[in-house]
Amino acid sequence: MLCDRCRKNEASVHIVKIINGARQESNLCEACARQSNEIEISDTMKFGSPFTFQNILSGLVDYLNVSPQGTKPVEAACPKCGTTYGEFKQTGFLGCDGCYKYFNTALEAVVRRVQGNSEHIGKVPLKSAKELVEKKRLIKLKEELQKAILMEEYEKAAELRDEIRDIQKSEGEV
Repeated sequence: MLCDRCRKNEASVHIVKIINGARQESNLCEACARQSNEIEISDTMKFGSPFTFQNILSGLVDYLNVSPQGTKPVEAACPKCGTTYGEFKQTGFLGCDGCYKYFNTALEAVVRRVQGNSEHIGKVPLKSAKELVEKKRLIKLKEELQKAILMEEYEKAAELRDEIRDIQKSEGEV
């Protein structure tokens, strides 16, 4: 799209003004936008800089991990692969499965902020589907057990306890 003012350069700034309900749009190139009095543009402003997922993720990680005193956490590195927290922020990638355990608190906060929840809900691979269904069933039964105890429904609680024990025995946990 060409600049609305000079009609020579590619437009990189999109301005929308709504005045008394009337919408006015203009597309300007960088040079015309700098000359325009409609918006204030500093010389340090970078046009065309990528607004990448890594930049967003890095900003969220920084925002969520600032301590109450306003200082950033000390640079941490995964003991298994050596990936640092800074490398994760910069690239958005972790180095190994150990990183997920080591950076768990930081990752959980970011995932909750971005996706609204840290628990996967959706399709699962067929090979692990049975295992995941059993885990979720066990968690649900434990929650029901706690509710039954709070509601003083001890007979129901005993049934749930026995069912939980049976599942744990079949999985080899007890």
